[in-house]
Amino acid sequence: MPRIQTACPRCRQPILADVQQLFDLTTDPTAKQKILSHTTNTARCQACGYEGLMTTPVVYHDPEKELLLTYFPPELGLPVNAQEKQIGPLINQVVNALPAEKRKGYLFSPQTMFTYQTLIDKILEADGITKEMIEAQQKRVGLIQRLLTTGKSEDRLAIIHQETDLVDGEFFAILGTILESAVAQGDQKASQLLKEIQMELLKETKVGQDLLAQSEETQTALKALQEASKSGLSREKLLEILLGLKSENSLTTIVSLTRSGLDYQFFQILSEKIETADAVTKPSLINLRDKLLTLTAQIDNELKKRVDESTKLLNSIITEPNIEDAVKKHLGEIDEFFSHAVQIEFDAARQNNDLAKIEKIQKVISILEKESAPPPEIALIQKILEVRDETARAQLMQENSELVNDEFIQALSGIISEGETRGQQPELIESLKQIYKAALRIVMEKNLKS
Repeated sequence: MPRIQTACPRCRQPILADVQQLFDLTTDPTAKQKILSHTTNTARCQACGYEGLMTTPVVYHDPEKELLLTYFPPELGLPVNAQEKQIGPLINQVVNALPAEKRKGYLFSPQTMFTYQTLIDKILEADGITKEMIEAQQKRVGLIQRLLTTGKSEDRLAIIHQETDLVDGEFFAILGTILESAVAQGDQKASQLLKEIQMELLKETKVGQDLLAQSEETQTALKALQEASKSGLSREKLLEILLGLKSENSLTTIVSLTRSGLDYQFFQILSEKIETADAVTKPSLINLRDKLLTLTAQIDNELKKRVDESTKLLNSIITEPNIEDAVKKHLGEIDEFFSHAVQIEFDAARQNNDLAKIEKIQKVISILEKESAPPPEIALIQKILEVRDETARAQLMQENSELVNDEFIQALSGIISEGETRGQQPELIESLKQIYKAALRIVMEKNLKS
């Protein structure tokens, strides 16, 4: 992505900005995320604080949805033929990146978007997100902002009661995302305020009360599962726990966690229970069986789909001439399903005595292990925590003094802050604080010597 120097539209100071004109999902799977998140083509001025979109032509291509969109900023004031000279080469790149058999008619009639927002709306519309849905989400976000800027709890409650129609499941999902972001950034003040607002909403709205009841029901079921697991969770006990659930969300959560226990024998036990049940109980048992069969089928289908996609990705990676570059390019797509696919493909290659494929998969595993290794400072923190003796801890830090630096201190501070916010074990937090003090002393001594 080219980085250019331009002038700030407000104060005219020189600034650097990342510019991207072509967003093509054929060559860049993250293209949609980039354009929707405004992480590119945005000018930010450190001098005056200005932030806004840059005036640059854009071409967006999604081959799966057969979507080819163009946008040319009207403020550039260029005639149509001059616009086409700039847009044309970008469209040629789109066409050339596709195999001949995938070049379809839509490529030769791109849709012109007259505003940048229209471009964004069109992309979202193709994903099934309508303008009305966007406006509704903006209203929810606006309500959260109002609550965050309202100081007194009683004033927030008045706003909540006035805007109760906006508080739905989607609203709580947005609030949860904002809260997670504040926690991740170590913003304790914002995290605490968001938690207070979340609890007020849970207690004061119908949707919140339902969510709170479902959460409590799920937590009770999870505790029952944990207790049963201590002595060995039986299928009979699992059935008993499932029978006690009332909400669909709780049932879905517990089923997703206990899928392996919902096997042929489990359903045989449930069927026997249905056969011996009275006329009053039998319908509810049959309904439960139908729901469980549907949920397990959905889980299995989703698992198969994800593993198939990961298998396809793995086979694509190992056919690349440079496997390391291919793995790094797709790191954002690698998850537990990919790991599962790697194991399946490795076992299959070994059974087929496919030595070439075994070697390539082993290389993928080696690269992933290297890429997933924690940063040196995090690895050192973990190593220090394993040592209980204070003298031994101090010695370990002295032996690795080159790693005990400002980055080490910052990493420790972030871990402590997040641990306190998440309510982790006090003993762990105290150990981290002791390590922090010792590390701070070492860094200060190093700074004094230098």
